[in-house]
Amino acid sequence: MEATNTASNGGARAEGLESDSVSLRYVIFISAVAAIGGFLFGFDSGVINGTVGALEVAFNASDIGTGFNVASVLLGCAIGALIAGPVADKSGRKPAMLVTAVIFAISALGSGIADSSLEFIFYRLFGGIGVGAASVLAPAYIAEVSPARLRGRLATLQQLAIVIGLFTAFLSNFTIASISGGAQEQAWMGFASWRWMFWMELIPALLFLLGVMMIPESPRYLVAHGKVELAKTVFHRIAPGSEAEQIEDVKQSLKGDHKPRLRDLFIEKTSKLHPIVWVGVALSVFQQFVGINVVFYYGSELWQAAGFDESQSLLINVIGGTTNVVSTFIAIALIDKIGRKPLLLIGSVGMSVMLATLTFLFSTAGLNEQGNLALTSGNGTLALVAANLYIVFFGMSWGPVVWVLLGEMFNNRIRGAALAVAASAQWLANFLVSMTFPVLLAGIGLGGAYGLYAASALISVFFVVKYVHETKGRRLEEM
Repeated sequence: MEATNTASNGGARAEGLESDSVSLRYVIFISAVAAIGGFLFGFDSGVINGTVGALEVAFNASDIGTGFNVASVLLGCAIGALIAGPVADKSGRKPAMLVTAVIFAISALGSGIADSSLEFIFYRLFGGIGVGAASVLAPAYIAEVSPARLRGRLATLQQLAIVIGLFTAFLSNFTIASISGGAQEQAWMGFASWRWMFWMELIPALLFLLGVMMIPESPRYLVAHGKVELAKTVFHRIAPGSEAEQIEDVKQSLKGDHKPRLRDLFIEKTSKLHPIVWVGVALSVFQQFVGINVVFYYGSELWQAAGFDESQSLLINVIGGTTNVVSTFIAIALIDKIGRKPLLLIGSVGMSVMLATLTFLFSTAGLNEQGNLALTSGNGTLALVAANLYIVFFGMSWGPVVWVLLGEMFNNRIRGAALAVAASAQWLANFLVSMTFPVLLAGIGLGGAYGLYAASALISVFFVVKYVHETKGRRLEEM
């Protein structure tokens, strides 16, 4: 009898382990599909990098015009981020992601066929709506389908997808330019290379569309809208055996009084935003004010201003993209072990030192005959090392951790709307940094621009110490 019971218990444990394994694979799959939105976010952000010079020639743009060609997408991002949360709260995460995939495809096609600056800006603005929406929808969806013990790692899939998207865009641009001889040169079918750089985005956009059709709606959204039986089915697939408990937890966190709405972001009977929303906004702004997207949007122009030629600059972009991907894996390994706040602090301190180093190198360099910086061989190598270490510190901290925190720091009742506000602020900050870089480059030079980014990184240390609280290991319903 005892032997029978032992065998029975062993069989039950084996069955439980197999069930856990199946559910984990399923959660990873649906999270990875949602993260394709992050890949498109990264690709769309990075593809502009290798096309800036070609766009200047094609559209005869000034410094300010070039800045707007690059940064126009970010205004669309702010709009997309602001409306995505409320739309997803009303219509569902899945329908919102399907629309986002279509927007990406239309923008990629249109940006490549544009024959004027105005037409190009229109398609980039439209595509920005998709990027902004993806920046809200992917982290919200992943946070809502992930077990608490794995949520940090699964949420970093968003950032991993973003940096892989950036890397893929850099590699695609480098490959196309290498084959054709430059971004302005003709490639296949007589079209300029820069047009093909944008059209490459059609491939992941279509994959995203197909993938989203295969994943379920967020169970927490379903509970919020009274679709409890459907939510129970989804919870059974992602966390079998705890369906009733999960549903009850969500109901309690929603307080059962009303569906999510923008008004919930404000302190009751006042016009003041809840402090937690301000913390989310500040996290988003600091992520941009450290200047990371200057490297990703203007990398080619930046390194040419530092004395490297176009081919070398595009290759440096690829190296930087690789560094970004590798450093994100460091974040994945550490985020659920040491926590979110320690990673942010390490990143802030490291970025401050590396940006200060770049500021010194760029400020003390001489000029060549073309008026560009002329770094000595040793200083050029040091600048490349410092720039890549800067990317490492960002990639293991502020890159992924901010998106993880934004996906989990808000409670169920305000998550969609609060994420929308925070992400919208992020895109507006991104727009400000990206729009001003060509002007800063022409006015105070690389040294002055990087001095401003170094100061922001230093200030972020004090912000994290005082205002950021740890969320590691806590269920969303505890927030």
